[in-house]
Amino acid sequence: MLKSYRYIHLDVFTDRIFGGNQLAVVLDGRGLSTSAMQAIAKEMNFSETTFVLPPERPDTDARVRIFTPAEELPMAGHPTIGTTYALARAGVVTPATAAITLGLTIGPTPVSLEWDGEDLSFVWMTQQCATFGDPAADPAGAAVALRVPAATVTGTGLPVQVGSSGVPYLLVPLTTRSAVDSAVFDASAFDAFCRTAGFDDVPIFLFSLEPGADNGTVYSRMFAPNAGVPEDPATGSACGPLGCYLVRNKVVTAEKAGAMLNVQGVRMGRPSYIHIAVALDGGRASSVRVGGRSVFVGEGTLYL
Repeated sequence: MLKSYRYIHLDVFTDRIFGGNQLAVVLDGRGLSTSAMQAIAKEMNFSETTFVLPPERPDTDARVRIFTPAEELPMAGHPTIGTTYALARAGVVTPATAAITLGLTIGPTPVSLEWDGEDLSFVWMTQQCATFGDPAADPAGAAVALRVPAATVTGTGLPVQVGSSGVPYLLVPLTTRSAVDSAVFDASAFDAFCRTAGFDDVPIFLFSLEPGADNGTVYSRMFAPNAGVPEDPATGSACGPLGCYLVRNKVVTAEKAGAMLNVQGVRMGRPSYIHIAVALDGGRASSVRVGGRSVFVGEGTLYL
């Protein structure tokens, strides 16, 4: 006999349908094996699909597992934000709730909720303060991997380096938004660059600090083909490292560190708006939050 599993489909890091990053949330994943979860994520073919399970620890409200079409992740931004919205949509989280803690594979992850009457209007997730690897000795190699002129990378005066708040990303600054838009990921050139630089094969997050009419602090794209995500419209797990990187390199002042905005997905036709708030202690990041809105798209039932 087949068992049914209800799921909710949302667009995350947007306030309008068909923007942001798509997410499927299976509201009760009990009875599903890891291989079944992976198969469902591949079938959905969104950047991520999440599965809500009973809490495994007394200091969490639910266990959440996150899968791309190719692998399970220890944490991620838009799945955490979107799953919280799905729980509110399903009535599991009520308007009296100001905060919950989700048990991700990386560990307990605090989430705060802002309401507009009965409607959940905004969600913040707390991420780990980022750690960083050594900068690339030859940052121009990253330009080759993106098929852009070397000067678009070296001209920023900023390091190309790996940063992680649980999931590592290679952070690559570019001089202009047009350079970000024109970038094309070259897998073989990227592999060669990583080998030369001594980097692991990680997703590549490229961004520009050039101002735009959207008031974004950063304009970005992200490629992760080895995770089954050729390009991601919104990458919340990269935004913790990004915020810490901008503070660390004194690109963003202390006064603006608590109100940064990453605009991503524009090149894909799915504009995403990811808010970043970094608290400082003695000039260094002491806490990092990533937040945004989500909209309900639809729901369905899986029969397995």
